[in-house]
Amino acid sequence: MDLLLSFFHTFLTQFQTPTLAFLLGGMLAAALGSKLDIPDAIYRFCVFMLLMRIGIQGGMEIRDGDIGAMLLPALFSAVIGMTIVVLGWLTLARMRGVRMDDALATAGLFGAVSASTMAAGMFMLEDAGIEFEAWVPALYPFMDIPALVLAIVLANLYLSKKNGGSGQRVAIWPIVKESLQGPALSAMLLGLAIGLFTRPEAVFEGFYDLLFRGLLTVLMVTMGIEAWQRLSELRKVAHWYIAYAFVMPIVHGLIGFGLGYVAHLLVGFSPGGVILLAIIAASSSDISGPPTLRAGIPTANPSSYIGSSTGVGTPVAIAICIPLFLILGQVVFDL
Repeated sequence: MDLLLSFFHTFLTQFQTPTLAFLLGGMLAAALGSKLDIPDAIYRFCVFMLLMRIGIQGGMEIRDGDIGAMLLPALFSAVIGMTIVVLGWLTLARMRGVRMDDALATAGLFGAVSASTMAAGMFMLEDAGIEFEAWVPALYPFMDIPALVLAIVLANLYLSKKNGGSGQRVAIWPIVKESLQGPALSAMLLGLAIGLFTRPEAVFEGFYDLLFRGLLTVLMVTMGIEAWQRLSELRKVAHWYIAYAFVMPIVHGLIGFGLGYVAHLLVGFSPGGVILLAIIAASSSDISGPPTLRAGIPTANPSSYIGSSTGVGTPVAIAICIPLFLILGQVVFDL
């Protein structure tokens, strides 16, 4: 009972935090018919700044830390991303009224990573005074790319067989290349390189770190507006997508927490790192994933996979999964 009360207290407290408050504020404004609009250029600038901050910090940590400590969490991240796609193939794709290519695109998007949810999770951990390895966000591509590649490969094999083909080979490198060249991964990898090979401490502390929280609130307002708009699109497809987008972020996060705990036991992965890995696993891509899937699975309906992710998955990941895994981490690690 105490654990349940603690969860609801933390959950309600989340509504008072800037991250969730601005997200819900954007959704409310859109629901009331407000003409509020954050220009796309400003949105992209905020994303760039946040990912540069995350990348630079991670690069500095890797430069001064033990690269070997990353190996098992990186392996587990890839396993998580691919497991999420397989789960979508075994669940959502089997539901009545759901097309296989739509289901695999959706699973691929949920296996990929949301930079905004990751940033919100970092903010919440820092606010709670829970430390984590600064290189944990660098696990992003290890989860993101395998999930997108597997989803696209499975979808193309299915479509080839459906159209009478013999299951022709699907080129992997173009998918990987497109993912790496996406704006989100490009920004974070650039930040990683700068943090790893240069000494950017002064500009990091005086500029990127200073603006991190303020820019995150602007990003949350934009995401709230888009989430509400995507909900109307989601009504056009099978209702199974809504159920999937609501339940599976929690399931995915539990998988991430479980493997993170194994890494904690084997290589000393920090409790904060375990929690953040669970939050990353619970997220679904909202920046780099959609254009990659549009190119890789052109037959899939964007209303299904983007509507599921932005309209339901991201609000669930931020409003429910972050407090859930914070509490679970506090209980398991006695924080």
